[in-house]
Amino acid sequence: MMRSGFNKSTLAKEIGVDRSTVSQLLTSDHARMPNAQIIAESARALKVSADWLLGLSQRPERANDLLDIAINMPEAERSSVDEQLVEWHREAAGYKIRHVPATLPDFLKTPELLRWEYESHLGKTPDQAIGAMQDRLDWMRAQHSDYEIALPLFELQNFATGSGYYAGLSVEVRKAQITQLIDLHEHLYPSLRVFQFDAHQVFSAPLTVFGPLMGAIYLGRHYIVFRDSARVQAMTNHFDWLVKAATVDASDFAEHLMSLEIKDRR
Repeated sequence: MMRSGFNKSTLAKEIGVDRSTVSQLLTSDHARMPNAQIIAESARALKVSADWLLGLSQRPERANDLLDIAINMPEAERSSVDEQLVEWHREAAGYKIRHVPATLPDFLKTPELLRWEYESHLGKTPDQAIGAMQDRLDWMRAQHSDYEIALPLFELQNFATGSGYYAGLSVEVRKAQITQLIDLHEHLYPSLRVFQFDAHQVFSAPLTVFGPLMGAIYLGRHYIVFRDSARVQAMTNHFDWLVKAATVDASDFAEHLMSLEIKDRR
């Protein structure tokens, strides 16, 4: 009542009862148990949950407010230039980050691939994407954090053949990208581990789990972000399931890259 600016009289008027009723609710001797309507009206007026008023919850927030804390949907940018994404990585410094990308991860791409990809992207320039990519690599090296990536097999297969999302990408750019992935694996493994799974057997939407802090599912224009421990753990278990089902282990990533046949589709 004090935090909400009410006294007994004003609260009684707000919830539609006599002042004496509020006094009876507040007395420590033989306190009166309110009926459901008074509980509901008091919770509404005081902007707290009915469960908290009854001593059934440790959190005073109402259900909708708790949901907003646990789940939200911030807007998503197209690339790692996204300031929100960068901030989440900083928040999770020192924790293992688990990532299922929508395509090849931006921070592992060559500048040439990023230029090809972001030439037609509204709002962000290739130079911004390249700068963000370098910043993310520098961050990884400085933080000594574990970073696990689960990638469907077809992603690199499509990349090697220049098909699907990568249609029209030159052989030269694709070869340079494969070389960079091999170099990054040699320099960052085992702090960076890339697993590949068969999408015919298992499936995952694009997502990132930032240690025990939060998990984010990528929709395109938005993320669905979870911060409650049960759902973050469920997303962690999902990622670990992908790793266990991996067809190509992280230790064999470079060898698999070298086996890819880069095809010219022109």
